[in-house]
Formats: sequence, C-alpha cells, structure tokens
Amino acid sequence: MAKDIQAGVFTPGTWLKQIDLENRYGATRMEVRRALDQLSSKRLVRHVPNRGYHVHALDDRQADEIREVRIVLETAAADTIVQNATAADRQELRALAQRFSDLVLTGTLLEQYEANVAFHIRLLKLCSNQELVNLALDIRGRGPSAPATQWKTRARIEQSGREHFLMIEAIEAGDAPALRSILTAHIRQSAEKELARIQPPQRRRG
Repeated sequence: MAKDIQAGVFTPGTWLKQIDLENRYGATRMEVRRALDQLSSKRLVRHVPNRGYHVHALDDRQADEIREVRIVLETAAADTIVQNATAADRQELRALAQRFSDLVLTGTLLEQYEANVAFHIRLLKLCSNQELVNLALDIRGRGPSAPATQWKTRARIEQSGREHFLMIEAIEAGDAPALRSILTAHIRQSAEKELARIQPPQRRRG
C-alpha cells in the first residue's frame, strides 16, 4: 500500500475504503487497519475520526521543507559515496539508471517509480554512515511522490533520467562537489537550464 501511495496509484487526498483495500491486497480487515495505522504514523495517510483514512496531501510549505531536509541528508552522503564506489558499484548504478530511462518510454508509472527508488537506494547504500542512510530513506518516504507531484511531463521524467547519469559521471570523476550540486538540483526538480549551470564533474588527479 505504501508503494502504491508513493507511486501515485492513490493520489493525495484520495479516501481509502477498507473493503476496497481488503480486495486489492487480499488482506483481512484487521491487517488493513493495522497497515493504515502504520501509514498514518509515517504521515502517508491521515485518519479522520468517524470518516476514515485518506492519502495525506502535503501543502507546498511542507513539501518544500521535506525536500530541503532531503538535500541536507543526501548531499551529506556525497563524500563517502564517491570514496566508496567501486567499478562494480558504478556499473550497477549505470544499469539501474538505464533501466529507469528505458521505462520512461515503455513502462508504467509504478514501474518507473520502482526503478527510480532502486537507483536512489543503491546510491545511498554506498554511504558509510548507516544512520544517515536510514534517515535519508525515511524522509524520502514522507515526501510527495515523484509520479504524483513532480513528474508532470514526459520531459521532466526524461530529465530525471539524465540526472541519474550525471550523478554517475560525478562519482566516476571522484567529484563530490559536483555530485552534491546534481543531487540538489535533482531533489528540487530544477529546470534543465539551471542544471546546465553546474560545472561538469572534474576528474580527480593522482
């Protein structure tokens, strides 16, 4: 259910009927209620007494604040991501980035979402600080889903795909500042012309 909410299957504000959820997920009433309570604690859904549950709709301020927290956490991981990434890690990241780009043309919204999440989890897992990784992944789960709120056009989805490859180029060059800049633009969903102002990754000497 959490995955479907993040993928935009259930859009912000949608009321969630327990009987429909039971049928969709093949779950009992108690299992659905427990899942809804857990999602409510994570602020993915909101419980309204005597009415039920609906998908939490963040206002613009909340969405912006969550994005800024993500920037703080994910850019803090950049140095160790660059330091730790092996040739095999970079190859795997490139394969994940390519899968996302391929799915922009051929995949469903859910498949695109899952491919995007897989890339970012693999990227963050290169960070040595596990607590930082856990916090970053947790805050990603609280923010507005990309399919529902950020990928408004095919062009924006394609740009996200290109940004994944730019991150890999920065890692290959050993350029942590460039990685931080690309991550910041990526999380903020900056326009492509703004991303172009970022200095290209500078390969490490020595």
